[in-house]
Amino acid sequence: MSEIEVRIADWHRDNAELRRIRETVFIVEQAVPPELEWDAEDEHAIHFLALESGYPVGTARLLLDGHIGRVSVLRDWRGLHVGEALMHAAIAEAERRGLSEQKLTAQVHALPFYERLGFSETSEEFLEAGIPHVDMVRRSR
Repeated sequence: MSEIEVRIADWHRDNAELRRIRETVFIVEQAVPPELEWDAEDEHAIHFLALESGYPVGTARLLLDGHIGRVSVLRDWRGLHVGEALMHAAIAEAERRGLSEQKLTAQVHALPFYERLGFSETSEEFLEAGIPHVDMVRRSR
């Protein structure tokens, strides 16, 4: 595997790749209803694409209030630090924009991943799209 590059994506220009990844991970693999996956926030969010040798393998988005979400990595690239690279890019962009508090809603199975990045739980477990989640926050130093 070559090195993973993460870049800020353009919602309109990169739409097909952003949608392909999120549809594969959330709608196909996790059975999230399409009406829950796509929202009006996408138009104004800062999107990130992770690429291996130019091929898009992961995505995430940052909302203007510091909420990071839609973190998704295609199955064959999981466990190869793609999610970590996406999160580092999103956190760095949030901090660059003066957002010293980053928030996210994490699937419970991914708690250790987000905790390693400095996030702490701020809610009880709840279901979102039929999947157990918790709210988490990270404060920049």
